[in-house]
Amino acid sequence: MAESAALLVDDVLPPVPIRQWVLSFPYQLRLLLAQQPEMMGKVLEIVYRTLATHLIRKAGFNKHSAQTGAVTLIQRFGSALNLNLHFHMLFLDGVYAEDQYGAMRFHRVKAPAREELGALVHKISQRVSRYLEKKGWLQRDVENTYLLLDGDDDDALLQLQGY
Repeated sequence: MAESAALLVDDVLPPVPIRQWVLSFPYQLRLLLAQQPEMMGKVLEIVYRTLATHLIRKAGFNKHSAQTGAVTLIQRFGSALNLNLHFHMLFLDGVYAEDQYGAMRFHRVKAPAREELGALVHKISQRVSRYLEKKGWLQRDVENTYLLLDGDDDDALLQLQGY
């Protein structure tokens, strides 16, 4: 673990402020993402795009004039070695944009306010839900939303989850 951190600091991440974002999921969604790695990749893409767009706009730019970056570590277990798939995202705490001389300059953004965090969680939740619904994994009715999981009692992932 220390070697991975050293590699990131020495060779990957630029010398700018970094903010860690941690995204956890509801139990049933953790199981679904653990069973469907390609879906987990798509969910990670949705989360990254949402956070990157937020940072770019907060810095006063658009996606054509600025860029940010992140490294994501996908953790699949909790402290009790239970199935707890979640993302640790190390995001640049700002964006790079070209200045009037053609040089790339870093523009730091302020820490997110509580209201911003709430809005981001809501936006990520809505986008992930729409994706899952489109793919047939989520079904909604007037009162509730259901994940469509196969309930195989011999499934090792279900046993790890504690169902």
